[in-house]
Amino acid sequence: MLRYGLAALSLIALGAGVILHQPATAGTESPKIQATAHLYDTYCAQCHGVQRNGKGVNTVGLSVQPRDHSDTVAMSSLPREQMIKAISDGGASVNKSALMPSWSAVLTKDQIEDMADYLIYVCKCDQKK
Repeated sequence: MLRYGLAALSLIALGAGVILHQPATAGTESPKIQATAHLYDTYCAQCHGVQRNGKGVNTVGLSVQPRDHSDTVAMSSLPREQMIKAISDGGASVNKSALMPSWSAVLTKDQIEDMADYLIYVCKCDQKK
C-alpha cells in the first residue's frame, strides 16, 4: 500500500511540476516570437536553460558557464550586431567562449536575426530604464 501511495505522490509532484513550469515565452506573444522561442528550445536551451538563465542541462563541467539571457543588465550591454555575430559565427568570434558553436549552418540569416530580437525580448532589454 505504501508503494502505491508513493507512486501516487510522485505522479502528483510530476503533474504539479508540469503545470507550474511556464516557458520563458508562455502567453500571447507574436507568431514570430513563438517560432523563435521554439528554435531557442530546440538549439539553445540545452546550454542556456529552459528559463533562459544559463543553467541548461549541458552546463555540468563546463569551464565557462553560458550567458544568462534573462539578465537585463548584462544583456543590455551587448549590441544586437554582436548577438547576431555570436549566434552566426560562435562565441569565439566575439571574444567569448569557444564552447558557443556557430549556428550559421543550421539557422537561416533571418532566423539568426530573429533570435537576436528574441534575446532582446527575453532580457527585456528594450524596456530598460
